[in-house]
Amino acid sequence: MTASSPSDHSIGQKAKGFIERRILLGQPLTLELSAILLVYFVQGVLGLARLAVSFFLKDDIALSPAEVSALMGVAALPWTIKPVFGFLSDGLPIFRYRRRPYLVISGGLGAIAWLSMATVVHTAIAATAAILLSSLSVAISDVIVDSLVVERAREEEQGDVGTLQSLAWGASAVGGLITAYLGGLLLEHTSTQTVFGITATFPLVVSAVAWLISEDPVAEQSNLKVVINQVKLLKGAVSQRAIWMPALFLFLWQATPTADSAFFFFSTNELGFEPEFLGRVRLVTSFASLMGIWIFQRFLKEVSFRKIFGWSTVLSALLGMTMLLLVTHANRALGIDDRWFSLGDSLVLTVAGQIAFMPVLVLSARLCPPGVEATLFALLMSVVNLAGLLSHELGALLTHWLHVTETEFGNLWLLVLLTNLTTLLPLPLLSLLPEASAVGTVTGDPPETAVSAQNPVGSALKGEPAIALSTPEITEEAAALDATV
Repeated sequence: MTASSPSDHSIGQKAKGFIERRILLGQPLTLELSAILLVYFVQGVLGLARLAVSFFLKDDIALSPAEVSALMGVAALPWTIKPVFGFLSDGLPIFRYRRRPYLVISGGLGAIAWLSMATVVHTAIAATAAILLSSLSVAISDVIVDSLVVERAREEEQGDVGTLQSLAWGASAVGGLITAYLGGLLLEHTSTQTVFGITATFPLVVSAVAWLISEDPVAEQSNLKVVINQVKLLKGAVSQRAIWMPALFLFLWQATPTADSAFFFFSTNELGFEPEFLGRVRLVTSFASLMGIWIFQRFLKEVSFRKIFGWSTVLSALLGMTMLLLVTHANRALGIDDRWFSLGDSLVLTVAGQIAFMPVLVLSARLCPPGVEATLFALLMSVVNLAGLLSHELGALLTHWLHVTETEFGNLWLLVLLTNLTTLLPLPLLSLLPEASAVGTVTGDPPETAVSAQNPVGSALKGEPAIALSTPEITEEAAALDATV
């Protein structure tokens, strides 16, 4: 064997240094960080099946737009009970470990779900069950990896606030970027079942990298006392005005109805967009997600939550109205091709939506006290996910009431108009949010959030930097599909 030369060692160190400075934003390159980012990366890669799921429900199962929207709402159910997974992880270790075994289990469930979609699923009920199982798989792994990020992010310096959050969401976005166009291209040449079969291999990566997580075995035995203690800590945390008020705003902000499912049917059945082109649209939106992350990280970290939510809501509503041009074919009168208009519209809307959602993660993370990181953050994000579920169910009702079907799109313009206008409804409640930015300290908190040993929540809000978190489960751009696949 030939020993490595000093020059080889130097090149390796330089490459490692470049990765840490330019790609990992100053974070040290470790096996554990690689494992954590791989979990988020897999969440993005699972988007490979997103278009396949949409076409499978539309063509193979023959569901209507309202039925697809309703099913996507049901598929989001596991995300609304994430605190349960947090309780299990924090209070009931498996073989004395709180994180690794749950990641292994989640990967196995995901593989089973996608193999079922590829082989035995042929009815709406079976499809709902399989998508639910896939959603459960990702929800469990998301809770576990969120808790890992929260714990590690507490060690961040003030100047590095939000770095882990950006890396986590960026890893997911890169995974989505790699498979965005590939998902549509595969559908042009293979069946949906083949795509599902390929997708089934990726959750197994989560099971494999679980063993790279640095975790010490817990000393206490698994018992209900641990869970009861977790419930008491959680109750004390959520009773704080500084926690439930922002949570209420986030719920109302995300609960407005969506027209995503109806618009997918319009794009394929009316405009004739084929899977390959829709893959190109997803590629553009994946780039746009990364652009939104960069804009927030570079320019908006010091802007207050109230300003970001306020302006992004108004701008998103205004930009969303541009969909009316496509729905009414007014873009053709302006000499703009449907495809080019759709690409440009998707890019702008995704950037705006990503910028709007980044503060959700930072704000939620700032409210996590020591000891219940996984559980409290899971609860806060469950509020957002429950709102997303309600958003799809309200969208399904609106779609049904306006008689928008797989072939009738006469009232789609009204559906688009209503869904965009309703996004403005939470604006009068901006005062529920703290007067703080992602890197600032909370000011004007009520007395009960004062820093004390008995009140770790107040300490987390006032004395510690913002904590970095994971990827959003439900976004404005057909997000339930991303959450469940």
